Amino acid sequence: MQPDDNDILYDSYGVDFSPVFRSIYDTFTNGGTTGASDFWLSLLSFIDTVWTWWSVIAFLLALLFIIGTIYAYLRINEYTLLMTDKLAREHQAWKELHGGSTANTRWSEVERHVQSDRPNDWKLAIIEADIMLGEALETYGFAGSSIGEQLKSIPPTQMQTLQDAWDAHLIRN
Repeated sequence: MQPDDNDILYDSYGVDFSPVFRSIYDTFTNGGTTGASDFWLSLLSFIDTVWTWWSVIAFLLALLFIIGTIYAYLRINEYTLLMTDKLAREHQAWKELHGGSTANTRWSEVERHVQSDRPNDWKLAIIEADIMLGEALETYGFAGSSIGEQLKSIPPTQMQTLQDAWDAHLIRN
C-alpha cells in the first residue's frame, strides 16, 4: 500500500538521548569508574545530611514562630483589655469632674421654661427650641440660610416629624 497526501510519515531517525541517561545512571550507581562514583555518592550523602539538618532547623523555627504568634495575640488581647479599662476609668473621672451627666442641659432648660407658670418663660422655651432645631438642621447639612428654607429642602420621607417642626417654627414666628 502506497502512502498518499493525508498519511503521516514518521521518521525513525532522530536524537537518541538514551546513552546520555545511561552514563548519568552509571555514574551514580557504580556502573562507571569507582573514583568518580565515590565522589558523587559522598556529595549526595553530604547534601542529604545538610538537607536533614535544614529540615530540623526549619521545623524548629516554624514552631518558634507559631508560639511567638500565639504569645503576641494573647498579649495584644491583654493590652486591649487594659486600655479599655483605662479609658473607662478616665471617662468616669471626666464625668465626675464635669458634672457627671451627659444629659442635654439646653433641652432641660427648655423643659424647665415650659413647666413654669409665667408666659415669658414659655416664649423663651419656644425660641430656644427653635434655635436648637436650626442648629440640628445645619448639623445634618440641609440647604438654606434660614430655618424655613432648611425645612423646605427636607423631603417628607426623610423626616417623620417634619410637620411638627413646621408647626413649632410657625408658632415661634
